[in-house]
Amino acid sequence: MATDVFPPPPRLLLGPGPSQVHPRVLKALSTPLVGHLDPAFIALMEETKTLLRQVFQTKNELTIPISGTGSAGLEACIVNLVEPGDEVVIGVNGVFGTRLVDVASRAGATVVKAEAPWGEIVPDDVLAAALEKTKRPKLVVLVQAETSTGVWQPLEEAVRLTHDRGALFVVDCVTSLAGCPVEIDRVGIDAAYSGTQKCLSCPPGLSPVTFGPRATEALRARKTPVQSWYLDLTMLEKYWGAERVYHHTAPISMSYGLYEALRLVVEEGLDARFARHQRNHEALVAGLEALGLSMLVRPEHRLWMLNSVRVPDGVDDAAFRTALLAEDQIEIGAGLGPFKGTVWRIGLMGESSSEANVRQLLGAFERLLPRHGATIPAGAGTQAADRVYSA
Repeated sequence: MATDVFPPPPRLLLGPGPSQVHPRVLKALSTPLVGHLDPAFIALMEETKTLLRQVFQTKNELTIPISGTGSAGLEACIVNLVEPGDEVVIGVNGVFGTRLVDVASRAGATVVKAEAPWGEIVPDDVLAAALEKTKRPKLVVLVQAETSTGVWQPLEEAVRLTHDRGALFVVDCVTSLAGCPVEIDRVGIDAAYSGTQKCLSCPPGLSPVTFGPRATEALRARKTPVQSWYLDLTMLEKYWGAERVYHHTAPISMSYGLYEALRLVVEEGLDARFARHQRNHEALVAGLEALGLSMLVRPEHRLWMLNSVRVPDGVDDAAFRTALLAEDQIEIGAGLGPFKGTVWRIGLMGESSSEANVRQLLGAFERLLPRHGATIPAGAGTQAADRVYSA
C-alpha cells in the first residue's frame, strides 16, 4: 500500500473553478484544530461574519457560511424562503438558472420561468412578463454571474420590479462575490448566496449566505418547517448567533481557510480587487480577439472573472484542452449545454486573475492553436495584452 500523501501535479487553474489558492490560505487550512464550540473558534466565527458583511457590502445580521459548496447556499436560500405552493419567478439563461428551477420545484414551489437564450441576459421586460403570470409571487431569483456562459446579469431594475410586486429578491453570486460589485444593501437584494472556490480563492466547501430584514421576517413567519433539517437557518442562526446551540460539527479547517481568504480580500480592498479583475479581463479579451477568436457574450454583459470564447473553426475542443493541460499545466473549462464542444470557459477569479497568468495563457494559445488547425498571427495575443497593460 502506498504511504505517500497524494502528490497533486502542478496546475494553473484558469477554469470555472476552483481558482488558485493563496499560500496564506493553504497554511491556515493546515493549522491544528480546536473544538467547534471552543471560545477561540467562536471568536473566529464572529470575525468571519464581520468580514463576510464587508465583502457582501451589507449590514445584514444573518450573514454566515453554510457548510457545503455553493449549491448548498443555493438550496438553503430556496428551502428557507419557499413553502409549498409559493409562486417563484426564476431567471433561466444557463445551467444555474435551470438548477434553481429544479431545487425550487422540489421544495414545492410553483415556478414561473423568465427565460432568455444562453449567453444573453434575462431582459427586464421578460422578467416583468413572468411576474405578470403570477398572483402573489414570493421570490424572484436571478443569477448575477452565470458561470456556464460568462453573462453578467443587471440587477437594479429587476429588484424594483420584484419589490413592486411585494416579492423577495434573491441572487446567485457564487462567481461574482469579491470579483465584481454585488452591493447587497445599496441594490436592495433580500438574500444571496456564494461559494468559496471562485473569487474568494478558498477551496470549495463553504457557501456564504446573507439574509436581509425582509428575508429574515419571511423566515420567521413560515407556517411549515423548513424542508431541509441540515440547511434550516432557524437552527443554524442559533449556532452562529449568541446562543451557540449545537447543530452540526462545523468544518473547522475550512473555516480557518475562509477567514484568511476574507482577510486577503479586505486587505486588497474591494475597489482595487474589482479593478484588477476588470483589467485582466480586458487584457485577455484583447489578446484572444487579436488571435482571431470571438467572445460568446456581448461586451456590455461580459463577466470579468469568467470569459467564454468560441472554439475556432476546425479546432477540436477536447483535444486542445487536453494538450493545454498536458503540455502547459493549464486548466480551462469546456462549454456546457448547447455550447458543449464550441466554447471554452476561462476563469480569471481571485488569485487566478493576474497579469502573469493572462500572459502565460495567451502564450500557450499562440503556441498550441496552429498545431490544432487554427491560423493565427504569431505573437498577436500577447502584444494586444501588452497594449492594455501599458495603457
